[in-house]
Amino acid sequence: MKISILKAMAFAALSVVAVSCSSNDDITADVQPQTKTDLSKEASKTKTYKLRFGLISLDGTKTLSGNHDVGSFLAENTVTGVVYDTYYSGGFQTLPGYYEGIPAGDYTFSAMQGQGGWTGYGSVTGTVSDAQVDADGYVTVYIPVTWAE
Repeated sequence: MKISILKAMAFAALSVVAVSCSSNDDITADVQPQTKTDLSKEASKTKTYKLRFGLISLDGTKTLSGNHDVGSFLAENTVTGVVYDTYYSGGFQTLPGYYEGIPAGDYTFSAMQGQGGWTGYGSVTGTVSDAQVDADGYVTVYIPVTWAE
């Protein structure tokens, strides 16, 4: 009984010390009001886009159909280094490949070899923003095939 009373008194004393050390001035002194520009930057950070991946064959033909030896499509943000990966299981994939929920920004887009290793892929750099959204609601990215067996 004495121990529980002692614990309760110690907790009350600790609470009083914690409350007396805090101050609203400390919390609000460094907070600056957000400007309209800050709010629009914050809103643009949260907006995301849907990507649709296709391929550019060795002869320069763009395709969004067929089965291809693609392991995964990748989008790496050139500023943050964050990589968005479609990861469809590493084997033959049917085009187009999709990724939903990528934030606006500059990216390097590429593809990983599939399990057969019969095709090599290059990369392209581009910007994801409202200006690149097509009539279907996607930002379409074509990855170049650099070699094929």
